[in-house]
Amino acid sequence: MPTLILARHGRTTANANGMLAGRTPGVHLDDKGREQARAAASRIEGLSLHAAISSPLVRCRETARLLVPEARVEIDPGLNECDYGEWAGQSLATLAKDPLWKTVQSHPSAARFPGGESMAQMSARAVSAVRARNASLSADSVWLAVTHGDIIKAILADALGMHLDAFQRIVVDPASLSIVRYETNGCFVLGTNTHHGSLAGLGAKRSKRGRKQAAVGGGQGEVNL
Repeated sequence: MPTLILARHGRTTANANGMLAGRTPGVHLDDKGREQARAAASRIEGLSLHAAISSPLVRCRETARLLVPEARVEIDPGLNECDYGEWAGQSLATLAKDPLWKTVQSHPSAARFPGGESMAQMSARAVSAVRARNASLSADSVWLAVTHGDIIKAILADALGMHLDAFQRIVVDPASLSIVRYETNGCFVLGTNTHHGSLAGLGAKRSKRGRKQAAVGGGQGEVNL
C-alpha cells in the first residue's frame, strides 16, 4: 500500500487573527503562510509523487501550488475542511465560551456543529477519501494530500488506532508534514507535525514483503529516510 504525506496549509489571515475560518470563502495564505509553504516544498524536492491532492479551499490550493508548482493537483471534496456551520467565521475566543467547546475538546465524537456536520462525519469522510485514493495507487506510490488541521488529525488518529475522542492530543501546525505508510496489515506512522528534514528517501524502492509487523525493540529505523 502507498505512503501518504499529509501537509497542512500554511498560516492564513484567519489563523493570524484568531478566527475559525472553516469553509468561509476568500481565506488566503498570509506572507508567513507562503514562507512556510515554500520551506515545506524544499523538504519534498527530488521526491517523485504519484499524486498530489488538495482540499477545495483556496488556502490549500495556494499551499499546493507552492509545494509542487510543476505538478497537476487534483481536488478532492473528501479532504475539505470540517463544516463548522454557524461556528465558521467566529473568533476562537468567542467560541471558547460556547458549551459545545468543552465537548469538542474532551468528547469530539459526540460533537455536532450547529448548521454543520459532526466531527465523526468529518473523520469518516476524510479517512474514506484516503483509503479510496490508496486503493487506486501501487504499493510503492508516494502521494501528497494538502488539507486542514482537524482533517489531518482525524486521518492520523485512524492510522494510530486511536478513538476520535483522543484526536485532540495530536498537534498539526501550519505547513507541517506528517507521514503515514499503509500496508496490507495496517498502518505505520513515520512522522507527525514535522517541520525539518528532507523526505526524498520516501521514494526509495521498498522490499516486496513490506513491513508485516512492528520490530521488537524498535529495529534499525527507516533506512530510506
